[in-house]
Amino acid sequence: MHLEFVPVEEFYFALTLAVKTLEELTTSGLAEKVGRRLEQECGQSSTVAAATQNTYNYVFRVKGIDNSPAAELMVSVSDWQGNLRLSSDYGWTLDEERKPVRTVKFEQRNDFAQQVRTYLQEWLQVSME
Repeated sequence: MHLEFVPVEEFYFALTLAVKTLEELTTSGLAEKVGRRLEQECGQSSTVAAATQNTYNYVFRVKGIDNSPAAELMVSVSDWQGNLRLSSDYGWTLDEERKPVRTVKFEQRNDFAQQVRTYLQEWLQVSME
């Protein structure tokens, strides 16, 4: 797995229509630590947060993981009301009407969430416990 940062200049809302929460980590201070590390590594977040309950949202293209039938795989790392929220379109795709529908990979979302958490923990050197 490799995460490729999507800067704000390249971010389009349509890319995230199928992105759903993978898990929310409630460890005190974790969202703040991860946010600081992401800012150090990537700079400005992918989207500009407009509310106090959400101050950052870093979006990444995931390389090295199959998300067929979807052509691409996205991961979002954000803070939400003080918690760290990991989201992805893994196991989802958009139908002809651009509505999200589950794929056969949907049942593997927990395993994928663990992979994302492990990747972020190693890359950012922040414990996700």
